[in-house]
Amino acid sequence: MQVGQADIVLKLEGVSAGYEGIDVIHDIDVELQRGSIATLLGANGSGKSTLLKVISGIVKPSRGKIRFEGEDITSYPPDRIVAKRIIQCPENRQIFPYLTVLENLRIGAYSRKDSRQVKEDLEKVLALFPRLRERLSQNGGTLSGGEQQMLAIGRALMANPKVLLLDEPSLGLAPIIVREIFEIIRDINKGGTSILLVEQNANLALQISEYAYVMENGRIALSGESRELRQNDKVKELYLGVTS
Repeated sequence: MQVGQADIVLKLEGVSAGYEGIDVIHDIDVELQRGSIATLLGANGSGKSTLLKVISGIVKPSRGKIRFEGEDITSYPPDRIVAKRIIQCPENRQIFPYLTVLENLRIGAYSRKDSRQVKEDLEKVLALFPRLRERLSQNGGTLSGGEQQMLAIGRALMANPKVLLLDEPSLGLAPIIVREIFEIIRDINKGGTSILLVEQNANLALQISEYAYVMENGRIALSGESRELRQNDKVKELYLGVTS
């Protein structure tokens, strides 16, 4: 990605990581430009979710560096990463099913001290997700799958992220709901939040992102501007279902 260093909000340099001493991602170089959406494509087991866990501080890299706004955050624990406003919205939503929608949203702001701004951000989230406003007193577990995904994203937004890490937001959702979620992701980005999107719906992911990476077997196999990768024969065949 040919951008100035000041424009790069998040940068991974030669990052390898894994579990119990065995690396599952290898020599990863990824950049996220400030105010942009970058997408990370790949089959199940290619290492996409592990990469997000590394950025979040949940999994420690065995090699390489992670820089946020130029600062080396490689060794930071998860709570310090959150304090930097790098926020992950996890795969499978992971809301609290026995807490109300409002309680779930408030948990997203647990580390913040700016109570007045938290109230304003709650209003912004409810404006973005009107269905959540209608269900504030319902337990999270009673919501539909699409509503739970909205709640998970809304909870992440309550942390006021500079960088939002989205892990498979379309997973298990009906196509009409998927398109609604992606429109909301686009709106979040227009508000100034930089987004790293892990997604199997390659078609939609490439439509809303500026830059894309394709992971295979724990490595970056392809990278480039999203519009270019949409024309790549391998991407079209493996991820877009287009055969030549």
